[in-house]
Amino acid sequence: MHPVDTKPPLPQLLAGGLQHVAAMYAGVVAPPLIIGQAVGLDAGQLSLLISASLFTAGLATLLQTLGAWRFGARLPLVNGVTFAAVAPILAIVEQHGTGNGLGVVYGATLVGGALVVLAAPFFSRLTRFFPPIVTGTVITLIGLSLLPVAVTWISDQQASANGEGLLLAAITLAAVLACNRFLRGFWSSVALLLGLVLGTLVAWPLGAVDTSTLDGAPAFGITTPFHFGTPVLDIAAIVSMAIVMLVVMAESTADMLALGEIVDRPTSERTLADGLRADGFATALATVFGGFAATAFAQNVGLVAMTRVVSRYVVAMSGLILVLLGLFPVTGGVVALIPAPVLGGAGLVLFGSVAVAGIRTLGKVSFASPANVTIVAAALGIGLIPIAAPEFYAGFPSAVRTVLDSGISAGCIAAVLLNVIFGERAKAAAPAADREGV
Repeated sequence: MHPVDTKPPLPQLLAGGLQHVAAMYAGVVAPPLIIGQAVGLDAGQLSLLISASLFTAGLATLLQTLGAWRFGARLPLVNGVTFAAVAPILAIVEQHGTGNGLGVVYGATLVGGALVVLAAPFFSRLTRFFPPIVTGTVITLIGLSLLPVAVTWISDQQASANGEGLLLAAITLAAVLACNRFLRGFWSSVALLLGLVLGTLVAWPLGAVDTSTLDGAPAFGITTPFHFGTPVLDIAAIVSMAIVMLVVMAESTADMLALGEIVDRPTSERTLADGLRADGFATALATVFGGFAATAFAQNVGLVAMTRVVSRYVVAMSGLILVLLGLFPVTGGVVALIPAPVLGGAGLVLFGSVAVAGIRTLGKVSFASPANVTIVAAALGIGLIPIAAPEFYAGFPSAVRTVLDSGISAGCIAAVLLNVIFGERAKAAAPAADREGV
């Protein structure tokens, strides 16, 4: 049995699942928070919108990990709300108004999810364009693009960090590193969770833990179908969301290829198609309960790389926990107690692990050929533009910005195209023994 298919004991399942939830909670809550505030939802409705995103993320994660027929990659893959859809959704809401905006958003998202299901078998055939030189570059970009998120957490969304934030981040980082270095077995595999708990305990007497997340949080609550609006079909909105879903497919493909490398189970065309189908179906299903477009979460790929806990059942447990968080909002408030600087300290090593996985994949490539050096250098440079200068593409049309503002998507496209153009030249120049790395 492959390690991906092993089932650890229940205590390890619970601890590992909770660790994955802690790593991705902020990422899955932020998009509905931004969208809900833009639409003008009150506190109660905003809480329901966040719960809906948690609930649908859990369903998507369960589908990806456990699988059903030809849906689900059956890999330790966590799914959640994609940030790529936030800007287009805000534009749709601004155009159609807050009253009908969400209905148009859900209509476009429903069609976008269906398109992904239909396109999955065709998109999966593009894996031949993802040799190690491309996948290694993209995986490295995933890690590098996530590092600014950790830095933002450390500064608690401020322009500069304060002493308290730096202290909490440093303590958490030191705890994660120490647990990972000196503990063994199960305890080493939950080093991130132990670091987050220790960082939060240190933050509590300093007044850095916001307990208001528990105030007024209902013990139980779930949105009724189409609570935030019945889907409304609008051609312009559908085109905008279709572009977003192309970006989602590219990012999910990169994440699945990266995860295949990490768990030593290369991602086949069928696995990729099944994973993309799950993304599309989960996205369409999310519109029923008030969620948004689903995609793979790169930070959890980094967690798998760091802990080496590759069982998909551990991640399936995180999906079950997300479903419970969506059904019982008060439990989500407990997870939200973790201060942002504590998350940032853990995020530095977590996201750095993704970049290391990419560098390891690039180790299979022969850099004796100048063409390979050029491909990686140019693709990394293009992918880092929106990370170094977030407003660099501000003057471009929104459809173009949807693609270029994602360093992962821009770098992925650049790496594929450059490899198509220069790949044969690199093969001709490389020694015969190194040709398989091109």
